[in-house]
Amino acid sequence: MKSFWKAKNVFVTGATGFFGSYLTRELVNLEAHVTVLVRDTRRKSNLYRGEVYTKINIIEGSLGDLALIERALDEHKIDTVFHLAAQAIAGEAHRNPLSTFHANILGTWNILEACRRNPNVNRIIVTSSDKAYGAHLTLPYDENMPLQGKHPYDVSKSCADLIAQTYYYTYRLPVCIARCGNLFGGGDLNFSRIIPGTIRSIYNHRTPVIRSDGTLLRDYLFVEDAARAYLLLAEKMEALNLAGEAFNFSSESRLTVLDLTKKILKMMNCTLEPVILNEEKKEIKHQYLSIEKARKILGWKPVYSFDEGLENTINWYKGYFAKTENIGVDLNEEKAPY
Repeated sequence: MKSFWKAKNVFVTGATGFFGSYLTRELVNLEAHVTVLVRDTRRKSNLYRGEVYTKINIIEGSLGDLALIERALDEHKIDTVFHLAAQAIAGEAHRNPLSTFHANILGTWNILEACRRNPNVNRIIVTSSDKAYGAHLTLPYDENMPLQGKHPYDVSKSCADLIAQTYYYTYRLPVCIARCGNLFGGGDLNFSRIIPGTIRSIYNHRTPVIRSDGTLLRDYLFVEDAARAYLLLAEKMEALNLAGEAFNFSSESRLTVLDLTKKILKMMNCTLEPVILNEEKKEIKHQYLSIEKARKILGWKPVYSFDEGLENTINWYKGYFAKTENIGVDLNEEKAPY
């Protein structure tokens, strides 16, 4: 793996995000020459922990600026692009659909169009999601199922996914699509998400809150396994002629939101009982992925079991909170997304 990435010129969007910071750090460790596009300087991001950010090229700008993206790809002689940037919170998408469509859809076609115009780009990985599939009666999702999102966030991922496919089928752009389950791990500071939100509530001796009825079934993937999956897919694209293909990545650990919350409570030795609000009515009931294609073609499987990843995650937050002076928040801010 290291020999493949050493001195390779890589462009990452969304590097200050939860997943993007992990992928960027891994690329730096593999001695790639990394350039990132950053819209806002987020000093709390994992990207700025340690010295990783001192070893990368940082370009400040927006996914809406096609000329800027083209210049960055050209000036830094980019060979590989990881497009991770997105508005990634379903609740925010519901409240502000236009900004979500702008970031997730227009941002994707700008990246792909800039790559199409640049002959040096040899591989592109576009981040999609299990949400792109929308609701299906038959589960688990496999890569041949239609993309039929209905709610704003789901639709934005369906559209971005289809646009990536368009650029391959129409222009033969060397792009692959990654569809992951819910990513988790240390460093996710969006506490509206179920895992970090629940951990913080318990650490603060507050009752965890579940917004749904607790029966929603979801798929989860430890963030370090996701980073390895993206790197492996990019490495094997050319050799295995994978351009145009989509791959699911998951730990195949399927838990209801209530069971997940109870598991965190148990691992943190907490006897509190979660409060179930049963307020959320616009969520897909069950979503989970098959990784058979990734297993067969890429030889990929997660390194960490779900419990191992969750234990690592809890330990990260305990250390983070111990160093943070003020972690108290209003209870309403601690509602989990499900």
